[in-house]
Formats: sequence, structure tokens, C-alpha cells
Amino acid sequence: MEYKKNQYLTVTIEDMSDKGEGIGKVDGFTLFVKDAVIGDTAQVKIMKAKKHYAYAHLEKLLAPSPHRVEPVCPTHRQCGGCQLQALSYEQQLLFKQRKVCNSLVRIGGFEEEFVNSVMEPILGMEQPFRYRNKAQYPVGVDKEGNPIAGFYAGRTHSIVPNLNCSLGVEENEKILEIILEYMKLKKVSAYDETTGRGLVRHVLIRKGFTSGELMVCVVVNGNSLPAQEYLIGKLTQIPGMTSISMSINTENTNVIMGREIRTLWGRPDISDTIHVRDMQKEGYPFTGRELTFHISPLSFYQVNPVQTEKLYSLVLEYAGLTGRETVWDLYCGIGTISLFLAGQAKQVYGVEIVPQAIEDARENVKRNGIDNAEFFVGKAEEVLPEFNERFGQTDVIVVDPPRKGCDEACLSTMIRMQPERIVYVSCDPATLARDLKVLCEGGYEIKRVRPTDMFGGTGHVETVCLLSTCRVSY
Repeated sequence: MEYKKNQYLTVTIEDMSDKGEGIGKVDGFTLFVKDAVIGDTAQVKIMKAKKHYAYAHLEKLLAPSPHRVEPVCPTHRQCGGCQLQALSYEQQLLFKQRKVCNSLVRIGGFEEEFVNSVMEPILGMEQPFRYRNKAQYPVGVDKEGNPIAGFYAGRTHSIVPNLNCSLGVEENEKILEIILEYMKLKKVSAYDETTGRGLVRHVLIRKGFTSGELMVCVVVNGNSLPAQEYLIGKLTQIPGMTSISMSINTENTNVIMGREIRTLWGRPDISDTIHVRDMQKEGYPFTGRELTFHISPLSFYQVNPVQTEKLYSLVLEYAGLTGRETVWDLYCGIGTISLFLAGQAKQVYGVEIVPQAIEDARENVKRNGIDNAEFFVGKAEEVLPEFNERFGQTDVIVVDPPRKGCDEACLSTMIRMQPERIVYVSCDPATLARDLKVLCEGGYEIKRVRPTDMFGGTGHVETVCLLSTCRVSY
């Protein structure tokens, strides 16, 4: 039977896609249903039909799943940022565990029995809300011309007004209220993507969870903010306010932040502290450690500080350092992982292609009094061979690439260098599986894999994987 757009069907959801869509079948025809969860029986409407599958909208729940919960956020369906918020958190964790397993089997080509033997239980959150220390809100206008802020509806640039995202910190709402009130009172325009006119494009807010310090950066299509003294006066009344800045972005682009940042009040950055657990109980001769980092508007910094501490502790555990190793940290960013590795290694070298990130990493080294970490700007596949000849054998490589995974040249370089262990930190199970296949074909074997939930309510999952050249259990 041929199915068409706008046709209504009844389907039971049996699985979920990597993007968090419910998956069900009608007479062998596959339906991807937004906002449906495993166990739902629903009436759905086909929005886009292909030969063997279709995308559909959830129209009516006929029999809700036993795992369905009432979403905390009233706009979660329109926003599309929290694809899994209607699914119980326990089931979210199971979904993400399966997501990693399925990727390793289907994309990596590993046997399911083997994957199950190396897979460890996912590290979940105690509180899967209010965990984000960073938020970027697009600014626009409603039908009456009033300024609004919120999030883009899924697959669109239409703003869903929401000043109180349940994943962000509570201070976000007050900050946005002040900025919108300022725009209305002082007649400051919002940016219009279609015309390229208007001033305020986005608002970036960051908070140090340990320090309590707050940062606000207003992204503008211009060189100044009218009546900025009024805005600063209001924002500085919020406890913890430390940095107020302006990002100049006059480009016709989807990139949020501009190249120039001007500090309007306070410091150009905020600070925060990451703690890593005491590992002596696991048999390693290291006590717990904390490091302080300064974070600018453009700095990369993990957005979930509580889970970051679990993630970094897991990286150190997998690295199995004894104090005698030389370690390379690839895609090192501002050096957050590198600095914790330095506390347990003989020497750490970090590589990152972004010059500003390396400058931040070097400042973080000085700030924390570390003398065995050095950083280089460039591509890993170009930097590593040269410095490997100069510094000798590398014992451990830690790699934390962007969502697209490692470049082929980077994978080849790691295989040629033959470190005893590779710790791969991934934010995308598909590219992780692809890269692990290459590394294993190059002589490595997977020893341990553990997913970590950094983004509760969403379909995203981080994974830490240990590979070794020798058959030793860790």
C-alpha cells in the first residue's frame, strides 16, 4: 500500500531514532514520529512520505506509554531542544546506552556479544534539570512588535518565546527580562534575519557553578548599544554579575558570535572550578584535585559542570597513569582535560587548531601552577610526528574531537605512533564507531566503553572508550 502526505494512521512506537523520534511500523512501512516515545500507541499524520518510510506528527495519544512522563517545560514540543523530555529519565538512560551499542554494532561492525562485554553502565545525573552553565538565546519580535527571546523551533529560525528553560540556570530568566525591558523602554530593535536590519541578535549567558559568577554577552549587529549605562545598571543588580560584554556580529550568517568582543563592565571573563574525584580507592596513587579555569565569551567549556567532573574522572581512570607517562591530548581546547592529566603524568602535550584556545590553555597552566603541560597550535596530524621524534615515545593519547570525529590523517598518525593506550572521548556515537573501526583495523582493541549523560532530556550522549595495543584488563 502507498502512503501519502496528510494521511492519518494508528501506530505503536517500538523504538526511537538517534534524534529522539519515535519509530513504529504499519504493515512493514516505517514511521518516524516526533514527540512519540517507546510504548506509545498514537494517531499520527504523515508530513513527508518516501517510498519505504515517512515522517509524521503526533496528533493524538490513544494509549500513552508506561514510560511517558509529563514534561517539565510547557514549550518542549515547539522548541525541539529536549527531544526526550516526555520519556522517564531511567528510560532516557537506557535509550542512550542502546544508542551507543547499536552504533558500535551497525557502523563499527563489532559483534554485539563483544560490545556487551566491554560496555559499562551509563553515568547518569542525579538531577537532569538546571544543569547547563551556558545558554544562547536568539532575540526577535512577536506579532505586536514586542521584543522576545527564547529558542528556535525545530528545523526553523522561528523563535519560541521562553525565558525560563528548565535546563538552564534560574538567573537566565531575570537577565532576559531586564534586556527585553531595556529594549522596549529604550526602543532598541531586534535583529531581523530576512532584512539584515535591527540591532540585538542573541544573548549569551554563562555561570560558574562553583564560583557563582555570571557573564552576559549581548550579540549586536552594530558597533554600540544605545543607553548601555541603563542596561548595565540593571544587570549589575543581579547577585554574582561579573562580566558584561558586547559581541559585534554584522555578518549575514548563522554564526552566533562575532569576532570582536568588547567588555562593557567588569572582567572580560568569569572563573569556575572543576573537581576530580580521589582515585586512591581505585588503586591509583592520586588524591582528588581541583583546577580553576577562566572562561571568556568565546571559550569552549563543558556546559554541564557536575557531569564534567564524572567524565574527566572516567578519562583519568581509563588512562591508567602512574606518573611515568608521556601523554598527548588531541583537540585539547582550553586544556581542561590536559591539566588534570598533568597531575598524574610525567609530561602532557596538548594540540588544538584554534589559536585563542591555546592561549587560554597556556594561561590556565600558569594560573594553576602546572609545570609539566605544554601546548601547540596546529593540526594533530602535522604537530604529532615532528614532536614525537623530539620528545620520544608517547605512552597515552587522549582524543576529544568535535562531532564530526577524527580526521583520517589524525587516526593514521595515532596508529603510526603506537601509544600503549588511547582514550577516545566522543560526543557522537556514529563517528565514534567509525573511528574505532579504523583504530582496531590498525592494531588496537577496545577494552572499555562507558556512555556519560551530559545532556539530560536530549538525544545527545558522550562516550569514553579505552583502546590498548596489548591484551591487558584495566
